Amino acid sequence: MKNIFLALIILGAVYFFFYGSLFDRENEPNPLNELKEKYTNKAKPLVDHSKLAALNKEFKTAQEVTLACLSCHNEIHEGVMKNNHWQWEREDFVKGRGVTYYGKKNGINNFCIGIGGSEKACNRCHVGFGYSDYTFDFKDSSNIDCMACHAGAGEYSKGKNLAGYPAASIDLGKAARSVGLPTRYNCGTCHFFSGGGNNVKHGDLEKSLFSANRDVDVHLGVDGVNMECVDCHTATDHKMKGRLYALSSTNNNRLLCEDCHTETPHKSDIINEHTVKVACQTCHIPTYSKVNKTNTYWDWSTSGKLKDGKPYIVADEEENHLYMSIKGNFVWKKNLKPDYTWFNGTAQHYMPFDVVDTNTPIKINELNGSYADKDSKIIPYKMHITRQIYDTKFKRIILPHLFSDTKEQGGYWKLFDWDVAAKSGMIYYKNLFGLNMSDDSCYSGEHAFVTTEMAWPLNHMVSTAEKAVKCEECHTSEGSRLEKLTGFYMPGRDRNSLIETFGFLAIVLSFLGVLGHGAIRIFMSKKYKKH
Repeated sequence: MKNIFLALIILGAVYFFFYGSLFDRENEPNPLNELKEKYTNKAKPLVDHSKLAALNKEFKTAQEVTLACLSCHNEIHEGVMKNNHWQWEREDFVKGRGVTYYGKKNGINNFCIGIGGSEKACNRCHVGFGYSDYTFDFKDSSNIDCMACHAGAGEYSKGKNLAGYPAASIDLGKAARSVGLPTRYNCGTCHFFSGGGNNVKHGDLEKSLFSANRDVDVHLGVDGVNMECVDCHTATDHKMKGRLYALSSTNNNRLLCEDCHTETPHKSDIINEHTVKVACQTCHIPTYSKVNKTNTYWDWSTSGKLKDGKPYIVADEEENHLYMSIKGNFVWKKNLKPDYTWFNGTAQHYMPFDVVDTNTPIKINELNGSYADKDSKIIPYKMHITRQIYDTKFKRIILPHLFSDTKEQGGYWKLFDWDVAAKSGMIYYKNLFGLNMSDDSCYSGEHAFVTTEMAWPLNHMVSTAEKAVKCEECHTSEGSRLEKLTGFYMPGRDRNSLIETFGFLAIVLSFLGVLGHGAIRIFMSKKYKKH
């Protein structure tokens, strides 16, 4: 009797301990509420720029606006001119390459391939004026475009094919007086439409985010926290926090969910344990391209077809281009489940003049990581696949000259001649890199098309907890979201005879232990009563 009483006391203590812990957990401060309060209460501007004398005049040139800005913000240009929005490149240390300078200026993607020779068209999103070729003076602060990031919504836009200059219709004075902290309209004008149209590149950044609800993105939802991009992508001296691994290579200046939510944001310890090897986005971005389709496949080899001697466009009911004479065929999809990979914050990139192996799809960028790597976590990403031009003799991806004002200048979008565009483009990149090689060694005169892959990590279109990925979507033997990730044992997905035998024996032995313990207690109880 004494033993039973003692056991009841112990069980009671355990119960009240766990009950008390649960009660305390339910009533402890909720960091999500604190974050909501912080970002819902918008800071009021300290300065009304519409009342500044320096801006209340007529501006004849875009540079005059910049000089007016710098008359007050007299050292701000030093930070701007060091960031990648201005330089169009970053300084990185890449394993096997050493220190590199890589970015939009000289990089390769599998969308429009590269900006070289086509800067007048592509640099519409550069934060400067007049970046029309590689001779642009990156030290001239008068060419900084402050309005691109700071003008009020609807007050400013860049002109088409004007090398970053504003559209002719823009009232420069009105735009200058509207400036303030960057909003999602400033950021989205470029980042939502990069690649030539809405949601072409990223898959998780597109025009619906201008006014999305929280089901599309829990952070940007106008019916929720209604955050701005710069609430997370903060800046010091105009150096924005965050890395785009389509171009970036190193594990620094990253923006992580844990910066706000900590590494243990859940009330369940079991779920918190997942954060050691699973990134927050993996569960909280179950699908991307929720509202508008994203481009998943691009075939340059079909470009160049004309109707009545003129280029033409075929579009779907949502105005997504299915075929363009200047670019080829496209495939668009929406409500997609991501692909998944191990990622440690570093990446490799194919660079101009690298030799390619065409026996397998060429990885324009490759996200590094593995299960054994302590810094790696599973992340979601969008895979973009392209058929693009390469040099069959020199075994190089070709960066063709695409845009030109006239046919005589040799741009593919005017002349539709791959040989001319290939030679012109590769000579341009030779000069850009300052390579000591002849023009004839830039392009062999022989080309074909090869399949390339490019991985775009997903960080936006974050779903609410209720719509996050469910446990059984990964921990299942059929159709697991993570079925392509191998090299480790995952309960519910994988079979391992040793582990399963050990687990079965543990269950059997536990059951036998309980039965044995109960039998002994019954036997001892009868013996005690008889005694």
